[in-house]
Amino acid sequence: MRDYFGYTRVSTVKQGEGVSLSEQKQSIGRYADREGLRVVEWFEERETAAKRGRPVWSAMLQRLRRGDARGVVIHKIDRSARNLRDWADLGELLDKGLEVHFAHESMDLGSRGGRLAADIQAVVAADYVRNLREETLKGFYGRLKQGIYPLPAPVGYLDQGAGEPKAIDSERGPLVKKAFELYSTGDWSLQSLAEELRRRGLRTTRGTAVTRSMLARVLRNPFYTGIIHIKRRGETFEGAHEALVSRHLFEDVQAVLDGKMPRKTVKHSFLLRRLISCTLCGRTLVGERQKGRVYYRCHGKNCAMTTIREDRAVGALRKVLSRVTLEEDEMELARELLDEREEEDGAGQAKALEGMKLSLAKISDRLDRLTDAYLDQEIEKDAYQERRERLLVERRDLRDRMRRLEENPGEPYRRVRRALELSDKALLGFEVTEDDEKREQVRIMSSNLAASPEKLSVELREPFIFFADRHRVPYSDPPRTKPRTNGQSMPEVARTAVTSLVGKLISWSELIQEKQRNCSDRECLPA
Repeated sequence: MRDYFGYTRVSTVKQGEGVSLSEQKQSIGRYADREGLRVVEWFEERETAAKRGRPVWSAMLQRLRRGDARGVVIHKIDRSARNLRDWADLGELLDKGLEVHFAHESMDLGSRGGRLAADIQAVVAADYVRNLREETLKGFYGRLKQGIYPLPAPVGYLDQGAGEPKAIDSERGPLVKKAFELYSTGDWSLQSLAEELRRRGLRTTRGTAVTRSMLARVLRNPFYTGIIHIKRRGETFEGAHEALVSRHLFEDVQAVLDGKMPRKTVKHSFLLRRLISCTLCGRTLVGERQKGRVYYRCHGKNCAMTTIREDRAVGALRKVLSRVTLEEDEMELARELLDEREEEDGAGQAKALEGMKLSLAKISDRLDRLTDAYLDQEIEKDAYQERRERLLVERRDLRDRMRRLEENPGEPYRRVRRALELSDKALLGFEVTEDDEKREQVRIMSSNLAASPEKLSVELREPFIFFADRHRVPYSDPPRTKPRTNGQSMPEVARTAVTSLVGKLISWSELIQEKQRNCSDRECLPA
C-alpha cells in the first residue's frame, strides 16, 4: 500500500470541539480503505482557509515537497483551500506528480477534465468567502453607523448584547478614568502607572494584570471620549456609548505620550515646590533645605535673584487668603443675592439650548454636504476623512454640552456657590490641612507666585481676585479689609461691594459656561 497524509480542518476552535473533525477523519479513512491507500500521518487544523499562513497546512506541504508521502487525502476541496493562492500551491504539487485525493468528491485530478472541475469548485469556494466577507462588513458598518461598537468592549466598558451600546463598567471604568487623569499630569511613566493601577486592582477583561503595552493602547484609544475609530481603514464614527473621559483630557494625554508635554519628576515634598517663579528670569524656584529651614532658590545663570524662605512665603500667602475670606454678614448677603438672581434668570437656559440645537443642525448639514462632495469626487478621501472626523468630534462635544445643560440647568449658580464655599474660611482651611491639600488650594486660587529680591507677590485667579478686591469701590474711602458695622446693619459701601462681587461672580460663571462650548469643563472651577 502507498503512504499518504490525511488532512482535516475546521474554521474555529469551537467547531473543533464538535463532531466535524471526527466525521472528516472517518470519511477519509473509508475512502482510503476503498482505494487501497494507507494514511500514515494525520494533520488536524482549526484555522480559517480564507487567509494564507495556516501553520499545519504549510508544514504538511513542506513535508510533501520533501517526499515524505506519496500524496494527501482531504475530505472536500473547501477543506483544503478557500483562497486561490493556497489552491495554486496544491496545483504545484499535482504538477510535480504528487497525488491529491478528495474523499467527498469523485474526480480524477490526473486528467484535464478533473483538474478543470476542481479548479471551478475552488473558485466557487473562494467566491463564497468573498461574499461572506462582504455581508459581514455590511453588518459591521451598519452597527458602526448606528454608533454601536460591534467588537468586544475595551477595558472600562461592558458588553450589553448585540445591537446595544457599551456601558461603563462600574468597577474598572473609574480606574481607567483615573489612569488618564494621572498620566496627563506628566508625573508618571507607562511602567510606573501600570504598577500603580495593578496595586489599585485594575485587571483586563480577561482578568490578567495591566501591562505597559496594554496601558499604552488604552491611553491612545479615542473610544473613551465617545468616538469609534477603525484603525485598519482609518475611519471614524460617532459612538452611542457614554464617554468616560473628556476630549480635553484625552488630548492632554496624547501630548504627554508624544513627548510634547515634559514629564515632571518630584524628589522632595516641599510645600511650595514648582509653584514659585522668578520675576527676573522666569525660571521656577527650586526648594532646598539648609540648616533646618526650607529655602527656594533660582538656578538661572547670572540671575540676581537671591533666596526666599518658605515661612516668609507662607506668611505672604496667609495675608492674601485673609483678604479672600468673606466675613459672616458678607457671606449671608452674597447667598441671598445669588438666590434672587437665580430665580430671575431661569429663562436663559432655554435660550442657550435653542442655540445649541441650531448649531447641531448646521453640523448635520455640513456633514451631508461633505458626503455629497466626496461622492461627486470633488474631494479626496484623506481630506474627507479628516474633515468628517473633525465634524463628528464637534457634534459629539456639542451633544455632551447639551446633555450637561439639560441635566444641570443651574450649573452657573452652582459654580458660584462652590466659589463661595472655597472662599469661606479660606485662611482657616489653609492652616489646618496637610501639605498636599495646601498645595492644591494654592493651585486653585492662584495663577502665579512670583518671587523678586524684595518680596513674594501672589496673583489670584478669577474669581478669587474678585473676593480680594471687593472693597475697592471707586471714588470712596480707602479700602478696608473688614467692613465696619458697629453692631448695626451692614454699611451701604460694604453692601454695594458685596452686590458688585456677586454680579462679577455670576458674569464669570456664565463666561465659563460659554467657554464650555469650545473647551472642556477642566478649565472651570474644580469641584
